[in-house]
Amino acid sequence: MKYNHPVILAIETSCDETAAAIVCQGKVASNVVSTQAIHAQYGGVVPELASRAHDQLLIPVVRKAIQEANITLSELDAIAFTQGPGLLGALLVGASFAKSTAFALDIPLIAVHHMRAHILANFIEAPYPTFPLLGLTASGGHTQLVLVKDHLNMEVIGQTQDDAVGEAFDKIGKLMGLPYPAGPHIDQHAQQGDPVRFSFPSTHVSQLNFSFSGIKTAFLYFLQKHQAKDSQFVAKYRADLCASIQHTLISMLLDKLKQAVTQTGIKTMAIAGGVAANSGLRKQLRQFSEQEGWQVFIPKLAYCTDNAAMVAVTAHYQYMAGDFCDLQVNAKPRMPF
Repeated sequence: MKYNHPVILAIETSCDETAAAIVCQGKVASNVVSTQAIHAQYGGVVPELASRAHDQLLIPVVRKAIQEANITLSELDAIAFTQGPGLLGALLVGASFAKSTAFALDIPLIAVHHMRAHILANFIEAPYPTFPLLGLTASGGHTQLVLVKDHLNMEVIGQTQDDAVGEAFDKIGKLMGLPYPAGPHIDQHAQQGDPVRFSFPSTHVSQLNFSFSGIKTAFLYFLQKHQAKDSQFVAKYRADLCASIQHTLISMLLDKLKQAVTQTGIKTMAIAGGVAANSGLRKQLRQFSEQEGWQVFIPKLAYCTDNAAMVAVTAHYQYMAGDFCDLQVNAKPRMPF
């Protein structure tokens, strides 16, 4: 095994993205993602359909990743996979493939935590953050504030008590008749709207935790009230509605981030997860960076949503630390951080 220059194949199947990537000497050589479009007609991810799609797509995706990296299977030093958290059936597809491949090639197996990988997406391309840093992971399934001491030493210091912010975006968008996933559509409409046209209540919870279930209910009642008077209310004010709700959700994230900076004194932060692709959040963070002297790192858009490159980079650091697992390892849909 070439501990100084590992070549690692990484698999990501935690939800509805089937992905594979190759990392060579800590650098991403290929990153292939196949998004499952079938879920759009259901307005959300259907777990059984997701696992079936992974089963069909994984081998072609892996073959493409290997081809684009211009390597052969015999050159691999390890296989990595997302162990959790995520959908059980979806995770099992990736885990089974990784375990069988590692066994067949007689190479080490690396189990990667999905949320740790999201944060380490900020180490795919330079410039890299310095430690310690604050990590804000915001996606459809998670919203967390993480104290990151080094690549493999992280501590959750705040998290959502109910729904994730990405789920709030999607469900609020669904109420307005937007396609799934609704988050990107809200972002697009918001760019033409007035962020203070409508006011929505923010939910305040203790310490550095979040709560987003209440704002969904408040938005529902708000729409019902106005649509009872004007059935075309959403069509007339869609841009302003999107801008206003996006402004509220982003403010809730940034308020907690500011509290975390005050409590820890750390002004270096890495943003991660699908919501990190939101243009409004990126703009606000750039402003805070200038006004407050923060150092803000946000991955490229391709590395914000679920992808295997982030799993591969995380696996690289685990490989260098000798953090391997045996073939008895199992998927963990509710894997603790």
